Amino acid sequence: MPARLRPTAPIAAAALLVGDPGRALALAQELLEKPKMSNHARGLWGYSGESVAGRPLTIQSTGMGGPSAAVVLGDLAELGVRRVVRVGSCTALRPKLQPGALVAVAEAHAWSGPGGGAGEPMAPDAELAAALREALGEGAREGTAASLDVLHGGGAPPPVTDGDVADMQTAALLGTASGLGIAAAAVLVVSEGAGGERLDDEGMEAAAKVAGHAAATVL
Repeated sequence: MPARLRPTAPIAAAALLVGDPGRALALAQELLEKPKMSNHARGLWGYSGESVAGRPLTIQSTGMGGPSAAVVLGDLAELGVRRVVRVGSCTALRPKLQPGALVAVAEAHAWSGPGGGAGEPMAPDAELAAALREALGEGAREGTAASLDVLHGGGAPPPVTDGDVADMQTAALLGTASGLGIAAAAVLVVSEGAGGERLDDEGMEAAAKVAGHAAATVL
């Protein structure tokens, strides 16, 4: 039995990962036929069932931040997960990316707080990432993610000088997946523009569903 997850339903070999437990529920209702809750331990809601394409799929929340995401992925690996796509949110670092835009992650690096800097770049699985970009279509852009180790706020811009978007998980997930032999890719919804403009809840839900359908297609 894994250290943190306590599965109450079978875990599929393919998993869609989101940070927010509420988004895991929303995507399970959107993407799965008769979803069953597969985890509620530690508030990390997870659901399993068959995708609309008839394939087994697990949708699992990972919590906030890279460390939480990494340990959840480690538990999923113990349960037989071998392919994952992260559907997350991010802040744009470039004005060209407006709230609601979808970013297919081509590379991610960890970024430490004040006085730190960029870590080694982490790449997604090439085959899975290419399939995800195709499934997302022309509405998505490819970009580099800087994954912060602390949450910025108060209207201040993220303390990042390299990357197209900033989030808190993608680099940790890609690095952990590589070490575990798991194929991983990521698509991020821009929830906040470079100028501080924010996507409302309805817009975020709609964009996450578009990203979720693409992810389910390739898993």
